Amino acid sequence: MKKNLLAILSLLCVMAFSSSCSDSDSSKKDASPATSAAKTAKAADLPNYRYVDIDTILSKYKLAIDYSEEMLRMQNNLENEAKKHENSIKAFANSMQNKYQNNKYTSEQDFNADQSKLQQMQNNAQSSMEKMQRSNIEAATAADKVVQDSIHNFIDRYNARHHYDAILLKGATLYINPALDITEEVVEGLNAGYTKVKK
Repeated sequence: MKKNLLAILSLLCVMAFSSSCSDSDSSKKDASPATSAAKTAKAADLPNYRYVDIDTILSKYKLAIDYSEEMLRMQNNLENEAKKHENSIKAFANSMQNKYQNNKYTSEQDFNADQSKLQQMQNNAQSSMEKMQRSNIEAATAADKVVQDSIHNFIDRYNARHHYDAILLKGATLYINPALDITEEVVEGLNAGYTKVKK
C-alpha cells in the first residue's frame, strides 16, 4: 500500500512539474510577440519621451567628424614636431661626441659652449612641445563645446516642434524601448543644418 501511495505521489509530482514547464514555455512564447509589438508600437501609444545615442550622433554628425579630423591633424603635427626636435638634439649630441673622441675641442671653453647649446636646444624643445600641447588641448576643448552646444541647440529646436516631456541619453538607461529612438532623426536634422566652413 505504501509503495502504491509513493508511486502515485511521484506520478502527481511529475505531472505537476510538466504542467508548470509547459505554462512557462507558453508564457515565453507569449512574451515574444509582446516584445515585438512594443518595437512596432504607434507613436500615439508610446510614452511622451524619446532617447538618443550620443555615440552614434558624434560618429555621424559632420561637424563632429570635421573637428575630429582636425584634432587628428593637430596630434600628427605635434608628433612630427617632437620628432624634429628629437632628431636635431640627437644629431648635435652625436657631433659633440665625435668632436670629443677625435680631440677636436681646442679648449674646455669650446666644449662647455657646445654643452650649453645642447641644453638650450633641449629647453627650447620642451618649451615648444608644451606650448603645442596646451594649444591642442585648448582647441579640443573649444571644439567639444561647439559640438555639444550645436547638439543641445538643435535638440531645443527639435523639441519645440515635438513637445516631448524628456529626451534621454541611451547610455544612461539599462533598457529602453527601441521604438523611442530618435537618433537618426537628430543626425539627419543636424547634418541638414551644417555648412562646412572652408579654412
